[in-house]
Amino acid sequence: MELKGFTKLLLSATLLGASGQAAAQKEISFVVTNQERQTIDGFGASDAWSMWQIGTWNDSLQTRVADWLFSSETLADGSPKGIALSIWRFNAGAGSATQGDAAQINRDTRTEYFEKQTGQRRFLQLAKERGVPTFLAFYNSPPVHLTQNGLATNTGRDGTFNLREDAYDDFAAYIADMLQTAEEEDGVHFDYVCPVNEPDGHWNWIGPKQEGTPATNREVAHIAREMSREFQQRGIATRILVNESSDFRCMFATHQTDWQRGYEIQAFWNPDSADTYVGDLPNIAPVMAGHSYWTNTPVLRPSDRNYKRVGLYGYRRRLKEELDKVPSVGFWMTELCIMSNDEEIHGGGGFDFSMEEALYVARVMHYDLTVANARSWQWWRAAGGNYKDGLIRMYLKGERTGGRRGQGRAMVKDNMVRDSKLMWTLGNFSRFVRPGAVRLEVDGSMSSDGLMLSAYRNTDGTLAIVAINYGTTDQLVSIDTPKGKTATLYRTSDVEGESLKNLGTVNLKRASLPARSVTTFLVSNRAK
Repeated sequence: MELKGFTKLLLSATLLGASGQAAAQKEISFVVTNQERQTIDGFGASDAWSMWQIGTWNDSLQTRVADWLFSSETLADGSPKGIALSIWRFNAGAGSATQGDAAQINRDTRTEYFEKQTGQRRFLQLAKERGVPTFLAFYNSPPVHLTQNGLATNTGRDGTFNLREDAYDDFAAYIADMLQTAEEEDGVHFDYVCPVNEPDGHWNWIGPKQEGTPATNREVAHIAREMSREFQQRGIATRILVNESSDFRCMFATHQTDWQRGYEIQAFWNPDSADTYVGDLPNIAPVMAGHSYWTNTPVLRPSDRNYKRVGLYGYRRRLKEELDKVPSVGFWMTELCIMSNDEEIHGGGGFDFSMEEALYVARVMHYDLTVANARSWQWWRAAGGNYKDGLIRMYLKGERTGGRRGQGRAMVKDNMVRDSKLMWTLGNFSRFVRPGAVRLEVDGSMSSDGLMLSAYRNTDGTLAIVAINYGTTDQLVSIDTPKGKTATLYRTSDVEGESLKNLGTVNLKRASLPARSVTTFLVSNRAK
């Protein structure tokens, strides 16, 4: 096994095969142990670059999107109405939209000041109404009136923070004002806020682009201290995420940058790092947040000499080893979409409604959760256009449908949305693994191109087992659990109608995992 090294291949065989010919199939055994790992804080996605539009559309479309993302209700056939995200990540604005073309930011990725974020604030309320328990705000850039160059993009200032030297306290006050306004006017309390998103990015921020700014570890610590002081003075309970790393490698080493924007775990959480240590500050969340970009390949075998150093497994193993040195600090994976190096699924271009992207992402989730011990896992955009960065495909009036998979080229007569297998695959985790759940160790034969299982004990006593069959053949499994032998089965696959569909009660001692599918077994707290 790639993750744990011992296998039980059992006795049984079944008669399978489309031709009716007898085909022996080995039954693979898994054991859900009582060995506890990390506590799960939640699963989420962000409102970035989409909800400012969807939040101004008609009520029926807003309701459909909000139900898909946030609802914990159940349909008549027992299937979930939505994926019940438990974290909503809010893209706090820098004011580049107010600047128009002078912002030097691509139009679709500009943001307004908070007071003008009508659509995004509408979705804060829709999320709250549907019971989302945790809200996180993040800044790609300080507001433009406080930046060194008057823009929300760094315009090639190397790796330094695009904030005026005399404006650190002003930025802290601006964030505090936003938090208090959201609570007073929208009734939404932000549990977390991150002032610096991807400060370790190795890009130069030159030319038309997105909002963003690099920052050195010293600069990140500086704004964190100012925010802590401001929050204490105002009695604000919101916790501060120090930063969200653009690359796991910057958290335990350096990657295409220098030491001033690397070794972040050591810099922020080791008391010996006197200039940058923030672990003793009030309001600082004991969380190291980072993004899974660029580290999902290569997918190496355990026999490869570099298996424990690089790639899907190696980078996460090294991250956990570094985090183990500060056991009081948890890890959150707060952003992922598909990039050019994700060649297995043809890179990021073209929205994918199928299981191809969904399975690829599920594999990353499995490794983030079971190797890096992520306490939270969050996708990038809740909704997007013709790119592999959205859970939901949004179409604007006048846009042509279609994409890489050729869904046709009809013109959209009015704004519309469409769900995806990726959204429902995330739901296998978000819907059934609730905040406070504890991951339990699973023994059995797993591989990145075959079967992957993870198990979680919820606070209500239910046990959620998420099984990924990455392979191209059906698999028969036997699962021993501390809870019982039967479970309710929910499945996501390319089969029509199987989008987290409730398929009834199954015997865990003999359960089928169809090829290219994600299945959740939910064992009740009264199971036997």
